[in-house]
Amino acid sequence: MEKNVGNNLRILREEKKLTQEYVGNKLGIGRDAIIRIEKGIRNISINELNDFSKIYGVKVSDIIEGNLITKNDKIKGIILAGGTGSRLYPITKGTSKQLIPVYDKPMIYYPLSILMQAGIKDILIITTKEDNKSFKNLLGDGSLFGINISYKIQLSPNGLAEAFIIGEKFIGNDACTMILGDNIFYGSGLEDKLMKAKMNAHNGIATIFGYQVKDPYRFGIMELDNDNNILSVEEKPENPKSDYAITGLYFYPSGVSDLAKTIKPSKRNELEITTLNDIYLKNGILKGALLNDGYTWFDTGTFDSLLDASNMIKSIENNKDTLICSPELIAYKNNWITKEQLYSLALKQDKNSYGKTLIKTLGRV
Repeated sequence: MEKNVGNNLRILREEKKLTQEYVGNKLGIGRDAIIRIEKGIRNISINELNDFSKIYGVKVSDIIEGNLITKNDKIKGIILAGGTGSRLYPITKGTSKQLIPVYDKPMIYYPLSILMQAGIKDILIITTKEDNKSFKNLLGDGSLFGINISYKIQLSPNGLAEAFIIGEKFIGNDACTMILGDNIFYGSGLEDKLMKAKMNAHNGIATIFGYQVKDPYRFGIMELDNDNNILSVEEKPENPKSDYAITGLYFYPSGVSDLAKTIKPSKRNELEITTLNDIYLKNGILKGALLNDGYTWFDTGTFDSLLDASNMIKSIENNKDTLICSPELIAYKNNWITKEQLYSLALKQDKNSYGKTLIKTLGRV
């Protein structure tokens, strides 16, 4: 048991990019003790396990049982960036909604950053035929961010669940995350929630994210019990049973493409993501992750939400003199690109505040 626990502690330490000396000093036992613990040749007291759990931000039970998920675990990611963007006409009459700016970066940078924060390197972007070339011009094959991006076309907006059919070969036998190209998420601790959802997917459990809204009839809704277990899911109900909207971020275990192919078109003639979620719910393998106080979610499909999102990003970045949802910075923090590569990306954008802030950030790391 000590050997397994020691290996789990080593994985966590390396994931957090901490040295053995640092952890040993934090625990007051020294680097040599950490080496012996990680090799499984030194016993660990309950008090020490509790201290390890605080340093690494995980439960003691997860350390013992090995319920760990790291950024190196395999999972595929899909960004659904199709649709006509008709709610934003005339802005989107000549370009994809997901390519228009939200303050200082293209809208698609935000969902891309969420997948990257979850440690997902293999990403499929599904676009319309008309906009496919523009996305490729912006993002290429993803190598500038140390990731792998491929592309598929959705010929018409046939529903969100169709993404898993279009991406069937890309997904293969892996777990999969899908995020909508017009969704923006922000909040302290979000990465921990993403990693937990990722772990669920590897353990055969789907996860959907809920956010409290004032107009739940506009969204898919999750009904919850007193312990926040999901009781039902509904698509844009006239009389919502809850005010928790299902956001455009979904984690599914292996086999999601096969399930998506069993869905029949709705009255709107679409393959509804709510129907897919209901299948997981009825099979007892659907969990909800609630984004409560401290989190912000925007479905930037209206003029007001687009402006609100831009103002929020502007305020946070200017107040903190930093960038949020920056693929360049996330790639660097994940060790997917080097400091030199980040500097090169920053120099190409040094005529504006985005590039200048990247350069400033380099001076602080």
